[in-house]
Amino acid sequence: MENQLIKNNNLPEAFPTDKEAFANELTTLNLGPSHPATHGVFQNILQMDGERIVSGVSTVGYIHRAFEKIAEHRPFYQITPLTDRLNYCSAPINNMGWHMTVEKLLGITVPKRAQYIRVIAMELARIADHLICNSILGLDAGAFSGFLYVFQQREKIYEIYEEICGSRLTTNMGRVGGMERDLSPAAIAKIKLLLVEFPIVWKEFEQLFNRNRIFMDRVIDVGPISKEMAMDYGFTGPNLRAAGIDYDVRVANPYSSYEDFQFDIPVGENGDTYDRFMVRNEEIWQSLRIIQQAIDNLPEGPYHADAPHFYLPEKQDVYTKMEALIYHFKIIMGEIDAPAGEVYHSVEGGNGEVGYYLVSDGGRAPARLHFRRPCFIYYQAYAEMAKGMMLSDAILVLSSLNVIAGELDA
Repeated sequence: MENQLIKNNNLPEAFPTDKEAFANELTTLNLGPSHPATHGVFQNILQMDGERIVSGVSTVGYIHRAFEKIAEHRPFYQITPLTDRLNYCSAPINNMGWHMTVEKLLGITVPKRAQYIRVIAMELARIADHLICNSILGLDAGAFSGFLYVFQQREKIYEIYEEICGSRLTTNMGRVGGMERDLSPAAIAKIKLLLVEFPIVWKEFEQLFNRNRIFMDRVIDVGPISKEMAMDYGFTGPNLRAAGIDYDVRVANPYSSYEDFQFDIPVGENGDTYDRFMVRNEEIWQSLRIIQQAIDNLPEGPYHADAPHFYLPEKQDVYTKMEALIYHFKIIMGEIDAPAGEVYHSVEGGNGEVGYYLVSDGGRAPARLHFRRPCFIYYQAYAEMAKGMMLSDAILVLSSLNVIAGELDA
């Protein structure tokens, strides 16, 4: 009778008519690339059994900007603004990593004061990056208050950036050979004020989330990744440490005088969304600890190296000294050759190991350049991590991985 009714309605012969066939039918869902949660860039083609994810395929390419090829046609110092647009939530770390890569190629030794200023800027950037990740994770779980509360502190970090370099989000901070300018008294005062005010706010944020039963039920055992799987995919940073591996570039391969500072490496156990959240929480405390040490022990001396071929001279010298004018012109016009060589340098970014593989043929721009972007690596694991989860869980896992769109395509 049921089949006769279907035939009378002129449905296709291949149309499933028994209840079991209907029960086993899967739905194809495009998760992204539209907002919210997928940031206009991520697309995941999911096979859904009701609200449960059976399988998925992640796609990238919606924001491809060919940074690496653009950089191969620019003088070395003009590449810094491109690095801003990788992880724009912690741009100063990208900037400093690039400068250190070029300095390694050129054999430039940066003065101790400049190294400490770089550490301060990078740890402020790490705090801002983790603030965005954890507060938006709370937001995606339905908790709005924490997001609004800590973003006030993020604004204060951006005000410190303004005092250091004049910019906020994409900072173009520092220069090959050191910093563009020394820390001003206003910048130091704002950093010290942040060190007093921020811990109070961060404790309250943790009280809202860390032991919140509703939040814990949403994130514990959601999107776990094992040590072995994380290593196979090439995870680094907080997402690797949440799985229980204490790898941190600042400790494994110290740079910019990180060996001078005392700090701990937080690690998790289960590699789930809750562990990723808690690791970033603790890393913020460790960043505050590092900044306090750097401010308390800030060395005297110059804030840039004596590298006239690549570091712009003082403006007053350009107006009054012929040699300074010549160097200024040659640097601005990109007319200075770099030595031939092949170098790789990495730093501990907000999301993991940010690396620059640079090949120079002795010309005025890189012969080849590759950016190691940790988010590009994390995103490849996302579809596998999402298998078997509910759709609402998949959003939280993506938030906890903190995949920044600018790092997906370079």
